[in-house]
Amino acid sequence: MTTAIEDATKTAQVKGIQVTDKALAKVRTAMSKEGVSPDQGGLRVGVQGGGCSGLSYNIRFDTQPRERDRIFQFGDVRVFVDPKSFIYLHGMILDYQETLIQQGFVFVNPQATKSCGCGTSFSA
Repeated sequence: MTTAIEDATKTAQVKGIQVTDKALAKVRTAMSKEGVSPDQGGLRVGVQGGGCSGLSYNIRFDTQPRERDRIFQFGDVRVFVDPKSFIYLHGMILDYQETLIQQGFVFVNPQATKSCGCGTSFSA
């Protein structure tokens, strides 16, 4: 028997990135609250320099994809990734976790060789 993360990992390796059902539900809710149309907009996931481990994850909504973006479709949710970020995000799974201590998006990234305690910064 496999877990949802294990299944998503296999799919992510083929598809480039994967988003779990729990994360998709949170993205849909947030897009609705922010007034982002799923027909035109989507979730932008990227990487930028900085953070305690050298690189930081960046996640936000965007009204449309950029010219060279990779676009991943998960039902009615689109995820945009710029070419430079894709180098570091290939094979990544975006999950959402809720615990007694914290809640939020979690990046399961096989490209990361080290990450900080908060989970938003990594090195590759």
